[in-house]
Amino acid sequence: MKPSERDAAYLWDMLDAARNVRKLMRGLTYAALMKDFRTRLALERSMEIIGEAARRISENLRREHEEIPWKGIIGLRNIAHEYGELDQNRLYTVARKDAPELIRSLEKMLGKTGRRRH
Repeated sequence: MKPSERDAAYLWDMLDAARNVRKLMRGLTYAALMKDFRTRLALERSMEIIGEAARRISENLRREHEEIPWKGIIGLRNIAHEYGELDQNRLYTVARKDAPELIRSLEKMLGKTGRRRH
């Protein structure tokens, strides 16, 4: 079943942000991320966008695609804030390991190319 226009828009937002995460992480070690304030901020913002867009996906679509860990993705809005501090290790791990799989899943949901159609 094709996602509604509203859901599709949020899926596109998720995909765009996940692709940005992939670009930011290309060749980046944890130590390099810790030294690069701008990249950390960009990475945090991209994760927040993914989480916020996922939160807005309809319950019906989430149930149809249980292979996607919606609850965990929605939690990215807070990206492991605990006692007012960001867990940078978790941010790095999620970006490195989970973003590529999310991209594949979203591209599959939206079509092979994962490109917006106008």
